[in-house]
Amino acid sequence: MEQRKLGSTGPTVSALGLGCMGMSEVYGPADRGESIATVHAALDAGVTLLDTGDFYAMGHNEMLVREALKDVSREKVQISVKFGALRGPAGEFAGMDTRPAASKNFLAYSLQRLGTDHIDVYRPARLDPNVPIEETIGGLADLVKAGYIRHIGLSEVGSDTIRRAHAVHPIADLQIEYSLIERGIERDILKTCRELGISITAYGVLARGLISGHWSKDSGKTGRDYRLMTPRFQGANLDANLALAEQLRAIATEIGATPAQVAIAWVAAQGKEIVPLVGARTRNRLTEALGAAKVTLTPAHLAALAKAFPPDVASGTRYAAEQMAHLDSEKPATR
Repeated sequence: MEQRKLGSTGPTVSALGLGCMGMSEVYGPADRGESIATVHAALDAGVTLLDTGDFYAMGHNEMLVREALKDVSREKVQISVKFGALRGPAGEFAGMDTRPAASKNFLAYSLQRLGTDHIDVYRPARLDPNVPIEETIGGLADLVKAGYIRHIGLSEVGSDTIRRAHAVHPIADLQIEYSLIERGIERDILKTCRELGISITAYGVLARGLISGHWSKDSGKTGRDYRLMTPRFQGANLDANLALAEQLRAIATEIGATPAQVAIAWVAAQGKEIVPLVGARTRNRLTEALGAAKVTLTPAHLAALAKAFPPDVASGTRYAAEQMAHLDSEKPATR
């Protein structure tokens, strides 16, 4: 598999990464055995970057990753971990805590759950409004010096925060949503990251399955699926967005690929500094996603996609209003 470097100082990773969140929660029931088999299949295919979070099912996802990697050489895989999101016993989110002391505590638990002595890329899941980003990154820089983490990343923050963080310690990558129907980073964040030598690890490249070609109005209703509570998956918004998915299907048919493969290939084609994260939970979906690497998008294909999917084409916001209000990445740059 093609390799891409995360930032000017970060690790070299596979051109596609595997997002593991859905193997534990959020998108309805998942099969543990199939999840582990999917991780193994990804590694066999050359995927080296695994993305998780300490708050994904309150540690369950990290322990799942540990089990999947128990017979894998640690140096053959890069583990990316998000931290800082607080949750209650009922699973509810309760804010952020990225104070250096808290970050050190979260890291200790992650190392134990993952069964490793270091994490390759460690990142606050969101901006903590109560802690200056310089303080958070300074604490993480101390953990880099101590050898517990190799590189520092960010997640869902805007250009101003990126600049402030990068001034304290080099940032390897920004993890942020990016897809054919979610192109907010093109306003200024992508330019800022390129200027500073910071890569993008793009999640939501299939818009949480919305443009995968597999979602329908009846999808997700057989189990607890977080997506059904988000604006883009509700009512008239869903109808409009599924119509967009059909436009993608038509273009994909002409290309000779699946809608998911074209959507992933489009994100990868936006720059060598961009690494799409695919959230496959089964080997079948993983095989389809890996097929994106064989898709070549010609200028004519890219033009057709640009026409069908202009910026802000999606109906509804990507998160509910309360969550959108706390996204630092939605704030425009001031310089």
